[in-house]
Amino acid sequence: MTLLSLSDLSVTLRNRPVFSGLSLEIAEREVVGLIGPNGAGKTSLMRAALGLIPAQGQSSLATLTPEQRAKAAAWMPQAREIAWPVKVEDLVALGRLPHGDRASAPVEAAIAKMGLGPLRKRRATNLSGGEQARALIARALSQETPLLMADEPTAGLDPAHQIATMEVFRDLAAEGRGVLLSLHDIGLAARHCTRLVMLAEGQLLADGSPEEVLTDALLARGFGITAYHAQTPDGPVFQPMGRAR
Repeated sequence: MTLLSLSDLSVTLRNRPVFSGLSLEIAEREVVGLIGPNGAGKTSLMRAALGLIPAQGQSSLATLTPEQRAKAAAWMPQAREIAWPVKVEDLVALGRLPHGDRASAPVEAAIAKMGLGPLRKRRATNLSGGEQARALIARALSQETPLLMADEPTAGLDPAHQIATMEVFRDLAAEGRGVLLSLHDIGLAARHCTRLVMLAEGQLLADGSPEEVLTDALLARGFGITAYHAQTPDGPVFQPMGRAR
């Protein structure tokens, strides 16, 4: 089942073309990593897909009403400001607003998945940056939407919580949901995403499995880097090594 369909999508911001002619589909049971250099348009793509910024072309989510969209896709933006000193458990429960309830089971499941049990009674504004990120991911999880979209969800997390968070996303996909993430850590993307989409040069440069996208040629063209990659008994290892010559 297709959860997001983009057709010939183009975005121009401040009179500067960001990308053009982009077509993409996200299906259930996928963890799609959106990768690319700074300024390639990863955030703009997700915001345009949600109808949050002007765009040309078609997005299946942008055509929905706000109420319908809130039940179809959960969104975690890159900015993680928590304005009010609410308890962590109350912040997570805000994910239930589109459903008009405070059902406890999804909230408790989200708190457990993100390891927030010991923090649930603390004021969210008193948490560290990484803890706040985990609380906001939990809020998105409690929304229980078919599609979860997150912009740099692992930024600011320590390595253990980065891995745990990516494992949560893989579990969501295994349950039949879909996940679209923008990521700068290509090593995490290679290990945990079922599919990668590379944005560069104002276009969708590559779309496929991590093995198909993280080739020497595409890494040099899209990021200007060389990298070491290998298959191990514990899964793929990917490490940027230097700038491409």
